[in-house]
Amino acid sequence: MLRFAIYVLGLALVAWTLLSVTRTVVLPRSAQSLLGRMVFRSVSAVFRIIAGERSSFAWRDRVMALLAPIGLLTLIVVWVILVLIGYMGMFWAVQDQGWAEAFFISGSSLLTLGFAGAETFWERLLAFTEATIGLGLVALLISFFPALYSNFQRRERKVGELEVRAGTPPSAVVFVSRHHAIGWLGDMRKVWLDWEGWFLDIQESHTSYPALNFFRSPMPEHHWVTAAGTVLDAAGLVVAACDLPDQPEAQVCIRAGFIALRRIADFFGIEYDPDPAPGDPISISRTEFDEAYAALAEAGVPLKPDIDQAWTDWAGWRVNYDTVLLDLAELTMAPYAPWTADRSSPRHVQPRLRRWGKRVAVKLTP
Repeated sequence: MLRFAIYVLGLALVAWTLLSVTRTVVLPRSAQSLLGRMVFRSVSAVFRIIAGERSSFAWRDRVMALLAPIGLLTLIVVWVILVLIGYMGMFWAVQDQGWAEAFFISGSSLLTLGFAGAETFWERLLAFTEATIGLGLVALLISFFPALYSNFQRRERKVGELEVRAGTPPSAVVFVSRHHAIGWLGDMRKVWLDWEGWFLDIQESHTSYPALNFFRSPMPEHHWVTAAGTVLDAAGLVVAACDLPDQPEAQVCIRAGFIALRRIADFFGIEYDPDPAPGDPISISRTEFDEAYAALAEAGVPLKPDIDQAWTDWAGWRVNYDTVLLDLAELTMAPYAPWTADRSSPRHVQPRLRRWGKRVAVKLTP
């Protein structure tokens, strides 16, 4: 009876592990894996302790850059160990020898080493199935990592492009001002359509491969969350404050953006109001918006004369993604960027920055 119970437990452990592999590597949709979540939470907790909330951002960035790669490698090791333990229990249940022999034959079969031979029919059957799982894991991982890094490269191409258009750290005001300076502001349809496609891409990739959310950009000051916030804020400024012909593509881009951020937030269990009212409070104050409006006016950007209506319209767009944007910035420990990571936690140490084109001291707490 005991051997039968151990056999069933071993079989259940292997099945649970393979379900985690399927959800993580094979299934092309957003699906939670309890095992994967447990591993990443444990690894993340260790890394956040090492990074330290009060340490410099440069140190935290160097530490957190290793979180996703080490988390994935740890998950792979856990998969292998759990399959080995599960089959070890099944081998022990079908043979007369002890646990040490069951461990040796399980490890030999999983890694296809062949130094421990199976004698009975049931032992050979288990050895064949475990070897198949071992080879299958290798094959899946060979295809998984190229797909993961392909999605990462597509994301980072647009994030890197934003440095040219929005400065470092990225700013919505700089984004709008620079496009005006080069004569593109009046017709940015392709810009908004490109970013709409980017949002749709990260919605699919960052929920199918959740580890991507924690892969940091090659440049410490770049980050996909701050890029998303900058583009959404800039599109909102163009729609609400700039006196230009209608650009419905900008409105569609905003909607694609906040839907993408909400889908990612859903995956991580981040709470938000799915149907906020236009007048609900947001993290950006009216004073900050007025400063941005004045900076755009100083840059020569054509603006709508009614600043009160412009604020109402812009805040009505921002309320759709304000909460999820800041929570994702905190979750991923994004670098400083105005209106995004400057009001998330951990607090970002940034002594003096060029804000709206003027050298001023920046208060980083709300």
